[in-house]
Amino acid sequence: MTTPPLASRPDTLRPLLDTVLDALGEGTRARGGPLPGGGPEAVAERLRAAVGDVLPQKGDPQALRHVVRAVAEGSADPADPLCLAHLHCPPLAIAAAADLAASVLNPSLDSWDQAPAASELEELVTRALADEVYADAPEGAGNRATGRQGPAALATTGGTESNQLALLLARESLGAGVRLICGTNAHHSLPRAAWLLGLPDPVIVPAPAGTLDPAALDDTLARHQGPHLVAATAGTTDAGLIDPLPEIAAVCAGHGARLHIDAAYGGGLLFSDRHRPKLTGTSAADTVTLDLHKLGWQPVAAGVLAVRAPQDLAALHHHADYLNADDDTEAGLPDLLGRSLRTSRRPDVLKTAVTLKTLGRTGLGALVDQVCDLAQQFAELLDARPGFELYGHPTISTVLFRPAPATDDDIAAIRRQLLTTGRAVLGRARLDGRLWLKATLLNPRTRPDDLAALLKLVEQLVEGTTPR
Repeated sequence: MTTPPLASRPDTLRPLLDTVLDALGEGTRARGGPLPGGGPEAVAERLRAAVGDVLPQKGDPQALRHVVRAVAEGSADPADPLCLAHLHCPPLAIAAAADLAASVLNPSLDSWDQAPAASELEELVTRALADEVYADAPEGAGNRATGRQGPAALATTGGTESNQLALLLARESLGAGVRLICGTNAHHSLPRAAWLLGLPDPVIVPAPAGTLDPAALDDTLARHQGPHLVAATAGTTDAGLIDPLPEIAAVCAGHGARLHIDAAYGGGLLFSDRHRPKLTGTSAADTVTLDLHKLGWQPVAAGVLAVRAPQDLAALHHHADYLNADDDTEAGLPDLLGRSLRTSRRPDVLKTAVTLKTLGRTGLGALVDQVCDLAQQFAELLDARPGFELYGHPTISTVLFRPAPATDDDIAAIRRQLLTTGRAVLGRARLDGRLWLKATLLNPRTRPDDLAALLKLVEQLVEGTTPR
């Protein structure tokens, strides 16, 4: 039997890339929109028919083309202007290309001898992002030349893992009795992490205006015995709202509470000179979640947990003789196990490093400004269009709206019909006791005309006609 070619040989990989790109194009054309039509059963049936037996007795040399084409045809396309439901960005081409290099080189970030350069690149990227988060902190960034240790960061799979790590570090710092306090607007991964780590039941503070109220937080901290971990949000998943971070930080300081800020969505505002002030107060947090596969245009995964006091990370130290033997560490081989709770890890920072280096702060900031401006334009379009109700002008790039005459049941049905036809992908959010359609604008190529066409589709469904 002939040994299949390895990815590390460019002469064998290059023609396969042409096959993949052709199959992606064929699948995209066959789909013809942001989502495959027909609904779950129809999509599943088409995929099963195209793929057939996934483990045949005899291999299929055309499997690469057939399977990639089938998955592309059955995928949601975040690059389509009407794919607007979630924090699901269209990745930059430069980032996707760099991610290919990560797959080909296949470093595993659990020991230095598996990832000599990638482990150092991860240190450079995470340190740079930590310095960005804590640039406004009184102590400033660290400086290797002077030996002063500044903030640090860990690479994660996304916001959920970052939030879990933040709670773990709080538990190790303050003890197993630490209690999470967060608003009803907090991401579901936070109370779930408290459950996973065996912490006391969280205290959930009402957030009737969509953000955590500092006065209600102050009252809650006064009524519950500590220690406390307060989790604030910079970019809620429903409306993209940002908690009043400076006021929350002041309340936490007054009660001696540890502060975590979940900026998985809003963290990308740090790159924009215009929008960065919305994150004022972030540098007061003990830990901060970032997720650059949202407002950072990276392929999944691209999460980060920034930590103000790097000594907190000592709690993650773990020893496995075959990976970080004491004599190897003493001889100068870097110990990587304390950088994550995972063992085998991809070098996800490679694509991020290439993106940061290629675009710079100015280029990334321009993308942030562009999608935020687009959200404002959509809000203005809704304001000016009879028959639609706007929840409020966007804080980041999420817009909530609803057809004025529609009931909640109507709105849920409209969304599902758009999904079933594959014409548009809208999310849903319940705020103020009402159901809203949600558009999350992360595609810099979306234009106002695309959004006007979206509203026309919704209007047709409200009127009971079939969108064309």
